[in-house]
Amino acid sequence: MPLAVGDPAPEFTLPDAEGNLISLGQLRGRRVVLYFYPRDNTPGCTREACGFREAYADYQAHGIQILGVSADDARSHQKFAQKLQLPFPLLVDEGAKVASAYGVYGPKKFMGKVYNGIHRTTFVIDPEGKIEAIITKVKVETHAAELLQQLTGS
Repeated sequence: MPLAVGDPAPEFTLPDAEGNLISLGQLRGRRVVLYFYPRDNTPGCTREACGFREAYADYQAHGIQILGVSADDARSHQKFAQKLQLPFPLLVDEGAKVASAYGVYGPKKFMGKVYNGIHRTTFVIDPEGKIEAIITKVKVETHAAELLQQLTGS
């Protein structure tokens, strides 16, 4: 059964690009934007990450933690984060276990080819650990700014 607004967010502990473990539980008391994206260094994922980078100070000012998640390895995340100067963690979900727990890993189609991958989806998790919002139709160019406005009214 897919996750819905109001459900408890599945708990996870994942390494970031530097090997530091980050758990959802350690972020209790804060709102979390958990955005799943298909791959580092692809055009759409780059635009989405840059949007969150540009709005990062405003998210921080409202006490909102941003976490990016893909199935890429730590080295790929390091290069992607350094190249784009990303100020927030990118979590390594090798094997897509967390993406599967959130229901965002599965069949995709590209140029007539079907394969399994991460579907671009953002979850907002409230300070108590419940899912506050699920965004499945992401416009990479405007997503970060629109989400911030939705969450803060500013």
